[in-house]
Formats: sequence, structure tokens, C-alpha cells
Amino acid sequence: MATRDTDWDGVRLHVVTGKGGTGKTTAAAAMALALASAGRKVLLIEVEGRQGIARLFDCPPLPYDERKVALGLGGPGTEGGDVYALAVDPEGALLDYLQMFYNMRRAGATLTRLGVVDFATTIAPGLADVLVTGKATEATRRRESRGGSHVYDAVVMDAPPTGRIGRFLNVSTEVSGLAKVGPIRTHADTVAKVIRSPQTVVHFVTTLEEMPVQETLDGIEELHELTGGAISPGGIIINMARPAMLGDADLAAAASGSLDASELVLGLKAAGVNDNHGLAAELATELKEHALQVALQSRERAELLTSGRPHYELPMIPDGIDLAGLYQLAAALRQQGAA
Repeated sequence: MATRDTDWDGVRLHVVTGKGGTGKTTAAAAMALALASAGRKVLLIEVEGRQGIARLFDCPPLPYDERKVALGLGGPGTEGGDVYALAVDPEGALLDYLQMFYNMRRAGATLTRLGVVDFATTIAPGLADVLVTGKATEATRRRESRGGSHVYDAVVMDAPPTGRIGRFLNVSTEVSGLAKVGPIRTHADTVAKVIRSPQTVVHFVTTLEEMPVQETLDGIEELHELTGGAISPGGIIINMARPAMLGDADLAAAASGSLDASELVLGLKAAGVNDNHGLAAELATELKEHALQVALQSRERAELLTSGRPHYELPMIPDGIDLAGLYQLAAALRQQGAA
């Protein structure tokens, strides 16, 4: 299988987080498509029960089962690999856990029917996080056979929002109050060993707006503080970036409201549009708003760069996201070295 240099060589678990509304699930799906190149097999996991992945790939709701949902993004002279998807929930993860360690899936199903799992995860929310992250790390470690190759070349997790990502991933500390020893503690330590290794990074998705940018920077700092730097931040994925439609001089003139109205009128006439209804004035107003938006994006981009993290920009797709749009975003990630 061909290999390529990327910013994340050696990383096998890509955790994707972001403030709500920034397109976190879309970015995670694009990352999975970009990683699934040249025959590589990638698992895309969602953990919040929203079935966002199923909607993006226009497929039926995902069960607690790994299902192929798309071909990966191909390259020059090569076909893409396979993208599988899985919707993880604490109940299914607990059944897996009981089967894997105790051969007790039937007993686990009985506990589920009795509501014991819901009760346990309600009074001990850290337990639910351990079960869910445990499934992602198990898929990351899983091999075809003892000593054989990994089943998945990479795993991408569409994780909880930025405000909860530190506690969600910091499983050892979160579980320490529940169990000092025993199988739950052992399981949590196994999960933490993967998450705190160079195999795992946490990518942050944001838009170039003040609140998402600040939450991204706060999330990177919190992750460091909670784990002492043991969990590695990955890249910053800037989603829905809008390109500048004017040069620097025209942007400055538009922002200050000093664009030459007569030139706008001449431009409209050259395009076959008469300025009978003040179109030039309306156009000047829209250009001013655009110039101010570009200036805001530039300020927020500069703020993000203070983090020192690699950053990747995904374009705004005005007609909405479908599978073709996901491949477009995947290509942008790959071209920038993210996958």
C-alpha cells in the first residue's frame, strides 16, 4: 500500500470536536474520506446518538454495528479505500465489554431490559464515557489476528462538543472516584493508554467567528490542564471559510464606504444591468458587509494561529452538504496535509 507524508503520520485515532454549529460531524466525515486512500480502511464513529453520519451519507440510521457507508477519496491512479461507520451508545458498548471480558452478553442484555445500565450511567456519567471511548480504542487496537495487521488503518471519532471534550477523554481521572481497582478500572486504564499515546490526537473544528474561536482556544488549554499535556491536540479545522471577492485596496475602500459609485454603475452597465432602482447603492452596501466579514475572519484567523497548532481551511459550500460536497472537503483536507 502506498504511503504519503501527512501532518499526522503514526496517528490512528483522530478525535474530532468543536462548538455546536461549526460543522464538527461534517469535518469528521470528510476526515474519514480523506484518510481512506489507496485501499486503507477507516472507521467513522459517532457517540452522541444524533445519527448525523447517517444523514450525511444518506443511508438508514446506523445500528450498533460497523457498516460500510462510502468509498474513500481516491488519488492519482489509485482507488479509495473503504469507510465504515458505527453509532456507539453506552448500552451497546457495555454488552461488548461484558462479552469481551466475561462472555456475558446475554446477562448484559437482561440488565439493559431492567434499566440497570441507564441507572448506572446516570449516577456515574464517567462510566458511560469509559464505555463509549472504550469502543473507539478497541477498534483502534483491533487486529485481524494475533500479531497480524490492524483491522482499521485509522479511526475517526465524532466526539462531544469542545466544552466537554476534556472530561470525556480524561477517563482515568473521571473513573478514579468509581473504582480504584477491578475490571472497570483496568478497562479505563487500557482506554487511557491509547488516548494518551502518540496514536491519538484531538482536532478542533471552528468557524471564523469570535465565540467558536474562543471556545477552541479554551478547549485546547483545558485539555492540557486536565491531562498535563498527556492528550495531544491535533489540528484546527476552520470550517465554512468565505474567500475574499475583492483585492486588498478594494476591500479597504468597501469597508470604509468609499467605493466609487460611478464605477459600480459602469460595471453594472457593462454586465447588461441598468441601475434604474439604485442597484449600485445596494451593491456598495453588500460589498461593505463582505469587506467587514473578511476583516473579522482575518482577525479570528490570527487569533487561532497564536495556539501554534496546524490549521486547515474548508470552504463554504453554499448549496449544502451532500456526498459530493464531503468529497470536496476531503480533497481540501488532503491537499493541506491533514490526511
